[in-house]
Amino acid sequence: MSVTIIGLEKKKNLKSQEIYSVLVLQGNAEVLKSKVTSRPYVSARKTTIPCALDDVLAKSLIGQTLPGSIEKVACTPFEVKLPTGKKVKISEKFQYFPDPEKAETVIG
Repeated sequence: MSVTIIGLEKKKNLKSQEIYSVLVLQGNAEVLKSKVTSRPYVSARKTTIPCALDDVLAKSLIGQTLPGSIEKVACTPFEVKLPTGKKVKISEKFQYFPDPEKAETVIG
């Protein structure tokens, strides 16, 4: 399996206020079933990973693939306010897992 680098974002460390870069990763498209309507829809898992590259090099990686997958994992629960105003509790997040057999592989 592989994931695609689809972007570069800046984040702020809440404790130190330091700005850092993350690469945005996206998995393959998958067909899911709506919990509300039971109708199928297409989505793709997304996550970010920290990046220690300068912006020029990091942006040049957009479109490249990395060996591995994006999996759903448990996390410390937190609350999110939706655009509708409704609050929902989240207890899972998506995380990138490199392919252990190809961990040393160069991007490309």
